[in-house]
Amino acid sequence: MMSRICAVALGGLLMAGNSAQAQARSLLAVQDPRTEFIRQCTGHMAGRWAHPDAVCGCLHDHAAAVVPDSDLREALLRGMRESGVPTIESEWVPASKQSLISATFTLIAKPALQCMFDPAD
Repeated sequence: MMSRICAVALGGLLMAGNSAQAQARSLLAVQDPRTEFIRQCTGHMAGRWAHPDAVCGCLHDHAAAVVPDSDLREALLRGMRESGVPTIESEWVPASKQSLISATFTLIAKPALQCMFDPAD
């Protein structure tokens, strides 16, 4: 009788453990896109700035936020994710908007420089 009780208890614990693992996996799958951006960006910036995660977060939240066009903003975010600094490759932007790349860099110049070089308060 005691072995049956132990077996049932063990089975219940295993089922609860599997449920918790499934919940943890589902939470990981629904990550904040900003967190994933910062994770990918930080590796490229390590060694250049004292707090690369703070710089990546600032670039994401402030520099990219001033770009009103979604195609240019996505290209800019991709460039920052892949290189750690504001970059836009022309093939990432529709041909009709490639002439706006220079104006986009002018638009983000001040916030990007503040993110990268002003001390964090």
